[in-house]
Amino acid sequence: MDILKLAEQSKDAATVKRVFGDPIQHGDVLVIPVARVGHGGGGGTGEGKKGEHEADGSGSGGGYGVAATPAGVFVVKDGDVRWHPAVDVNRIVLGGQVVGIVLLLTLRTILKRRRRKR
Repeated sequence: MDILKLAEQSKDAATVKRVFGDPIQHGDVLVIPVARVGHGGGGGTGEGKKGEHEADGSGSGGGYGVAATPAGVFVVKDGDVRWHPAVDVNRIVLGGQVVGIVLLLTLRTILKRRRRKR
């Protein structure tokens, strides 16, 4: 694949439509979904001969990735715009686990020091 073609395709993928979804109208309320979008790509090429046990040189390569997570919604009602963030339950659970582990390690250290003083 041509590196320039890959770069052009990545530019086409990074549009506003990837961040702001299609608005949803329900009665007098307009809801606009929003996402966090990240993208990246890379490529490579090569020429020439390789070592004596390998095939003659040449090559190319490329890749591109897109990741999106919900960020929340804008709600428009009666000319008033309000932001409602999305709740990432996985992040909350992970944070609770980290706090629990740190708490247990701290308690273990305190108990070890008390035992040594006896």
